[in-house]
Amino acid sequence: MTQLFDCADAEQRAIGIASAVSAVKGGRLVVMPTDTVYGIGADAFDSGAVGALLAAKGRGRDMPVGVLVGSWTTIDGLVYSVPRAARELIRAFWPGALSLVVHQAPSLQWDLGDTRGSVMLRMPLHPVAIELLREVGPMAVSSANISGRPAAGTATEAREQLGDLVEVYLDGGPAEQQAASTIVDLTGSDPRILRTGPISAEDVARVLDVEVATLTTSLTE
Repeated sequence: MTQLFDCADAEQRAIGIASAVSAVKGGRLVVMPTDTVYGIGADAFDSGAVGALLAAKGRGRDMPVGVLVGSWTTIDGLVYSVPRAARELIRAFWPGALSLVVHQAPSLQWDLGDTRGSVMLRMPLHPVAIELLREVGPMAVSSANISGRPAAGTATEAREQLGDLVEVYLDGGPAEQQAASTIVDLTGSDPRILRTGPISAEDVARVLDVEVATLTTSLTE
């Protein structure tokens, strides 16, 4: 049975987090607030749950799911080798609205879709999301919406789209950014911005000490 918890209320937040932890560990789906938009999440290491997440959104394996983490250090266990650029961007923008695409550690036993050996990682700037992530570990998370429809900025909007496909909805109020994260791809010889978002290309270029044009070539190809 689907449940929605108002995380502005301390008691409901505690019960909601506990319910979400139980759901994730049981292979079921939850919706959580983040600083960008609401996310639909599952245990990153449960391939059946990740498959259910893709099905709920109406997405295929050709659109793999990113992973949210609850601490800066978690990335070390998920990445084959953390690039210097990733360290610099993490120091500057995590937790926050920046997703990094990096080569995953080959030993990881997960199936996020057709990732071709890469994974998209982010640490969100939201206390409810961080609390849940620190309880359950890395989660496969995508925007809480049906593919092709607007991303949900509130728990109510997410529930209107996803309904009973999700077991627990954590309502943390309206998402602050109301826009999906900026994505930087670090798997090639040079960093590339794949999607612009709340963190600008200029901000990324400043941290990496590169020209903006070198980052944004992929946006105009």
